[in-house]
Amino acid sequence: MATAVNAAVSLPSSKSSSLPIRNHIIVSPERINFNKCFLYSRNVCVGRKVVTIKAQVTTEAPAKVEKVSKKNDEGVVVNKFRPKNPYIGKCLLNTKITGDDAPGETWHMVFTTEGEVPYREGQSIGVIPDGIDKNGKPHKLRLYSIASSALGDFGDTKTVSLCVKRLVYTNDQGEIVKGVCSNFLCDLKPGADVKITGPVGKEMLMPKDPNATVIMLATGTGIAPFRSFLWKMFFEKYEDYKFKGLAWLFLGVPTTSSLLYKDEFEKMKEKAPENFRVDYAVSREQTNEKGEKMYIQTRMAQYAEELWELLKKDNTYVYMCGLKGMEKGIDDIMVSLAARDGIDWTEYKRQLKKSEQWNVEVY
Repeated sequence: MATAVNAAVSLPSSKSSSLPIRNHIIVSPERINFNKCFLYSRNVCVGRKVVTIKAQVTTEAPAKVEKVSKKNDEGVVVNKFRPKNPYIGKCLLNTKITGDDAPGETWHMVFTTEGEVPYREGQSIGVIPDGIDKNGKPHKLRLYSIASSALGDFGDTKTVSLCVKRLVYTNDQGEIVKGVCSNFLCDLKPGADVKITGPVGKEMLMPKDPNATVIMLATGTGIAPFRSFLWKMFFEKYEDYKFKGLAWLFLGVPTTSSLLYKDEFEKMKEKAPENFRVDYAVSREQTNEKGEKMYIQTRMAQYAEELWELLKKDNTYVYMCGLKGMEKGIDDIMVSLAARDGIDWTEYKRQLKKSEQWNVEVY
């Protein structure tokens, strides 16, 4: 361990038993983990005399160096509103954004916040549905990724938007079960109250670097945080931010009628063809050259070489949101490519996570 050391050593000579000789030794500190002060004493033979050398050694811990995040986290607010004291917003609009023949309904909804819920792109809010559970207690909150930029869909910082799929399924007993919160939200009418908590989360915050490559991987409603990213990048103007990098979105859905916000993404491509790419994976309608269903990892495999080259750059950021199984499929693509370059993918991904370049929010 390297330490900063000050040592005062007294050596008596044959002429004097008290002549001090001071030696100052300084070792440049690199890693110092403790504060300590102690006396060092040792008898040595000088000529025909035995003398005692005494030294006082002090080690000092350096001031902590605060890690500087690569993400837009300065001044970010979390948990301003909690379940016991939620913010009461109102539903402004609620629109179904999937086709009638889509397997399941997804709705886009906008709530008022009057600027009281100061969120960032990539954060989430909690929603507490009305009513009580089977034990007679208020329902617990459910978290939803925010689907609007910090300015909101109306550009005035006074609203927040969500993208919610209505959960309906048949259980083992053959009974139809409806998700409490998703059905509450999808059934909301304009003017209805909504209990909101949060905002929460820092994992999915955008990178600060306006020249970054941002690869976004989404399945279904996992598109929510990326809509917020892309609105900021391509639909809004800021004095202190102009995106000049590459935003590359991969969106996986079961059918064409399930594609979310497709019209918006097409407008972004027209507006910034050099800065925005989007690739869809429609699993029930598309296949690859081997006849395999086109899941998001299947689509990414078609660009595997290009993606791997991007992942070797220190300004590439990967964000993943959606179904849990998608990450394994992406790992399977990268393992062999990394090995070809003599790199262990598991370790490399660990380093990417450490440097905030691999960000995952799956469920």
